Amino acid sequence: MEGEVARVFSDSHAHLTLEHFDPDRDEVIARARQAGIVRLVTVASFIGDAEACAALAARHDFIHFTAGVHPHEAKSFTPEVAQGIRRAAALPRAVAIGEIGLDYHYDFSPRDAQRQVFRDQIGLARSLTLPIVVHTREAWDDTLLILGEERAREIGGVFHCFSGGKEEARRCLDLGFYLSFAGPVTFKNSSGVAEAAAFAPLDRILCETDSPYLTPHPFRGKRNEPARVVLVAAKVADLKRLTPEAVGEATTRNLETIFRLA
Repeated sequence: MEGEVARVFSDSHAHLTLEHFDPDRDEVIARARQAGIVRLVTVASFIGDAEACAALAARHDFIHFTAGVHPHEAKSFTPEVAQGIRRAAALPRAVAIGEIGLDYHYDFSPRDAQRQVFRDQIGLARSLTLPIVVHTREAWDDTLLILGEERAREIGGVFHCFSGGKEEARRCLDLGFYLSFAGPVTFKNSSGVAEAAAFAPLDRILCETDSPYLTPHPFRGKRNEPARVVLVAAKVADLKRLTPEAVGEATTRNLETIFRLA
């Protein structure tokens, strides 16, 4: 029917348990459904957050979640924290370990701690046979080196909010990983990311919002939310000379493949 919303889109990475959504979380989730989102992954944002993510996912049949420690918190990683991740990852609707990786932009944790905790969590994911969600910022060489040395190809995963250009995209794809594009692909000053989105095969990409962050154009500066993943899909579609619905269908299939929901 004309005007009907296509129910084909997915948001592979949002942070719905953050306080930004406390005033209207239910309405945000309802708007995601109204926008045509059929799969949504809410990602652990800090140590101990995975349990809240699991509880949220348990209330909505289209939401799944991840468990993991962000590189910002690597300095606080302990064996007890690792056990907490393992317990959360055993709960219903858990699909990955993440987000994990390296962040050399902020350096909120020492780089040696970040590298060790990244390795530890890849090992944890391997022991659980779960894919990983990778965060990397200004740390391409070390990130790709660790993924190779820790045999991450065997479990697979996705580079969330892909921020590199065509060459970084090629290196990630060669490792067997997927690339997830977020709001920055719509920014005028992100030509490298747009080039990577145009280059990457349609069967190896996902779309995300990273809500409440990285709001796509033309809403930059406002709180992001999963419904706006449709704007990301539309930009990727424009770059690939496809319809937004075709990108939505493909990226949702890809999400289901990498997170083993198919």
